[in-house]
Amino acid sequence: MPIHAFFLIAAMALVGSNVGLGKSIIAEVPVLLFALLRFLIAIVCLSPWYRPARMRQVSRGEWINLFLMAFFGTFMFTLLMLGGVRLTSAMAAGVITSTIPATVAILSWLWLRERLSRRTVFSVLLAVAGIAVLNIARGSGHNAATNSGGGSGALIGNLMILGAVVCESIYVILSRRLSQTLAAIEICAYTHLIGGALMLPLGLVPLLTFDFGSVSGTTWAMLLWYALSASVFSFWLWMKGVRHVPAQLAGVFTSVLPVAAALYGIVVLGERPGWAHGVALACVLAGIVLASWPGPIARRALGGDPGR
Repeated sequence: MPIHAFFLIAAMALVGSNVGLGKSIIAEVPVLLFALLRFLIAIVCLSPWYRPARMRQVSRGEWINLFLMAFFGTFMFTLLMLGGVRLTSAMAAGVITSTIPATVAILSWLWLRERLSRRTVFSVLLAVAGIAVLNIARGSGHNAATNSGGGSGALIGNLMILGAVVCESIYVILSRRLSQTLAAIEICAYTHLIGGALMLPLGLVPLLTFDFGSVSGTTWAMLLWYALSASVFSFWLWMKGVRHVPAQLAGVFTSVLPVAAALYGIVVLGERPGWAHGVALACVLAGIVLASWPGPIARRALGGDPGR
């Protein structure tokens, strides 16, 4: 396996496990405070890369791209994902996030003018069908997953996760472009600095008023790991790998995310998969296989030749 493929798989495995981990943490820590602490920890860890002389060399266009990446890929994704898993199950979140490859393919077609094949169109339809099955079953009361909200609350949670999917897909597209001109660790540092500034007004009140003594040591350890894995480790791995593959193929690697999220939900949170999860995940994964079946571009990229 080429090293850049390993980087992408490892990055998405970390992100997927963090879906369930975030659900565990927000049981004790408010969402806005959790989101702010994630950024503060990342900024402290990345502080060696905030060198004014180097930051002045970043072009205006790159700063605009960095702001958009921070807004969609860190700020909005964090709020929507954490808010969503508070209302729905980690398994449902995993199924919905598995539509990222289809969303990336659509955005690549609309934004980067990458060719949208017939197979990709069918994969998008399968992904939409999977989400529809999940939400219809939820509304009918046949969802067997435990530890999740019910009724309209779960539907809102699913919609928030879907919004996070769109934000993550925008991030994938933007990262593919910016990774050609800036180092991965610099992109990671700058986007989290911007994301922290965006989150500060929302998280300042809970930061000043929350009783930190009410949180267990285990939860603090999970929060620290979440911040490091989501903001530093997975980010760096993704940026190192994404520069070597086309945007649509990069989206396919995000299929690792829902598998990791589902495993965490089953093993750690004790969630039970229902028939709707099985049908929905089968639809989405079938779409992923259909869209990613190796063609000339994929064979070049996975063989170590990015075709440039």
